[in-house]
Parts: sequence; structure tokens; C-alpha cells
Amino acid sequence: MQDGLFGVADLHHGGGGHEPSEDPPGPPGPRFRDSDEARRLLSVREIHAERDAAASPRGRQILARFPDAEVIPVDSHWRIPDLHGNRGSVERWVRIKSTVLVLGEKKSLTVRANGRSANWIAPGAANGCAMACAYCYVPRRKGFANPVTVFTNIDDVLTRLARHIAAQGPKRQPDQCDPDAWVYDIGENSDCSVDALISENTADLVRAFTMWPSAKASFATKFVNPDLLLLEPRGRTRVRFSLMPPDDSRLLDIRTSPVEKRIASAADFVEAGYEVHFNLSPVVVRPGWEEAWGQLLRQMDDVLPDTVKAQAAAEVIMLTHNQDLHEVNLLWHPRAEETIWRPELQEPKLSQNGSWNVRYRGGVKAASVETVRRLVATYTPWLPIRYAF
Repeated sequence: MQDGLFGVADLHHGGGGHEPSEDPPGPPGPRFRDSDEARRLLSVREIHAERDAAASPRGRQILARFPDAEVIPVDSHWRIPDLHGNRGSVERWVRIKSTVLVLGEKKSLTVRANGRSANWIAPGAANGCAMACAYCYVPRRKGFANPVTVFTNIDDVLTRLARHIAAQGPKRQPDQCDPDAWVYDIGENSDCSVDALISENTADLVRAFTMWPSAKASFATKFVNPDLLLLEPRGRTRVRFSLMPPDDSRLLDIRTSPVEKRIASAADFVEAGYEVHFNLSPVVVRPGWEEAWGQLLRQMDDVLPDTVKAQAAAEVIMLTHNQDLHEVNLLWHPRAEETIWRPELQEPKLSQNGSWNVRYRGGVKAASVETVRRLVATYTPWLPIRYAF
């Protein structure tokens, strides 16, 4: 079906000569991405594909993984009128994230300075997400549901990273990101654990960083994908499990792994060779929030073994929201807005990318951050906070 659509004679490999990796070896039987749990999250029926992306080796792999999906040619992954910027799609917000996939090529390979969670933001190998967290900023990138877009020119991303890392040389001074390595966030606009259900892009990145001794990959996730345990990261990839009190997560973290499962999986990831940190994020100010966070931290202290505690660190991130997203959420998940839209506590904030968001007012935010620091010091004294904002 795909060959007929794009023309067998026109299919070609993209530049760079990089052949995408084969599936990594695993135990006998179906892999996790073929499990019922994975299919409930991502059951692709429709693939919008740029011509060159579909023709690339990585594109061919993805199309073969979803052979029953309808493939729709598009000129640009940014401009799909029926999908992006279509306000009418809000009624199918979650269904679109589950059933629609986009294939494109990454045109901008910029490596941006960060300095908070990571030293650098790497060119993303995907954007969008199959999950539907009510506070997520990613839908604003393309408008409305914004399902996963996979960038098939992973070889270009890896080449750009290799050159940038080489240009930095060794890290000579510790900072809040890492004492020894330059840290590159590889999942700013997607969840790499979910992306790994679709393609080998995440696997290629994890393996590449094992060959760059002066650098370390990092990504935040709310999804536990056991396939990642097979990749042998050798300490060169940091997984940051995002956590919030379970009651908040059930309301706001739609289609994610339960918080309890994220915590319980940390030991497996450390044993597999990952560095595991925790994002205490987002912190939502609502009645009883201090007690709820205290209970979560006590649970972490009870459940996590010393192997995790000895290498862990945390980030504390207060909720940031957005007027446009608020209006969209009212159409598909109004209960969430009762908790996260609090005009009496919030004020406008100009983000680093130039958009206007809302955040807790200065006094509320400062007091809340100090409360979280106090709770961490009380219940998880083994957990240093790398930064908070």
C-alpha cells in the first residue's frame, strides 16, 4: 500500500548514509510495544507523511510497523489543515493522539543553550505526544491535539549532535546540570518513552551517547516503557520520571503510566544502566496540596531502594498554564481547569519562546517552592534538588 502510494521507483535513502538500527534484541515473545497496554495508548490508523520522510529507511520501518494504517501524503508536517489549527478537532482530542501519526523531516537542527535541566536542548527526534496531560505546552507547538510527529532523518540529528559535542570539548567545571558531562535534553517537545513505541529514534540516541564520553542524554517521561531496559545506556542517559501526587495525576496526567508505576520502575532503570532523576512537576497549588506532596515523598522514601537514592536528584517545577490551552481544555476536560486555572493566584509570564503564559504570582510561587524544599528535606533528605522554578 505504501509503495503504491509514493511510487516504488521514487523511493530512496536520505542523505548521510545512516541505516536505522534493527530492533534491539529482547526476550522471547512479544515486545512491550506490541502489548495490549501499548496498543491502548497508540493504535495508529492514519499516517500523514511527507514524501521524503516516508521514503527514508526510518520511514519505511515505521510504515511497516503499522501496515493497516491509511497513509496520506502531505507537503509539510507543520501544515496539515485537517489536523493542526483545526479547532473542531478538540472534540476528538484524545482519539487523535491515539490513532494519528505524522512523519516528517527535521529541518532545523539547532542546538540551544538551556542551563536549567540540561546544558543544551538537542534537535528533537519527534514532537507531539500520544498522552494528553492537561497542562502540557506541547499542543501549542502545532495547535490542538498535536499527535506524535516522528522525524525520520535521525542520521542528521545524530551528525549534528556529534559535531556539537566535539566542539564543546571536556566539561571543566561542574554545574547544576551535571558535575562532569555536558547534558543534552533529547525530548523537549515529546516523550521519548512513548516515541520508542513507534520507531528506533530513541534507541539510536541512547546508543549514540554511549560513544560520547563528555556528554549525557536526558529526557523527562511520564510513561514506563520496559523496552528501554534493553538498550544498555552505560550511564550516559538520564531518565527523569515526572511525579505528582496520584490524585492530581489521575485528574491531569491523562493516558500516562500511574505515578506508583513510575516510582516502582526506577530501580529497574538504574539496574539497566540509566541515571534516574525525578521531576517533581508540575506542583499544583490547590487545597491540601502540601499534605498530598508529603504523602508522595514518604512513598518514595518507603519504596525506592538505596541504589536509586544514592544517585537520584530532583527538579521542582511549579505549574505554568496558558490562556489558549485553558480555553481548549474547557471543551474536552473542564474538571482539570477547576484545579489548574486559578486567576486569583496567577499572573502573566512571557516564556523563553516569546509566548504569554500564566504562572503563580511571585509571592505564591516563592512560598510554594520553599514548602516543597521543606517537604523534601523532611521526607526524602537523600534527594538533592538541582533546581526549582
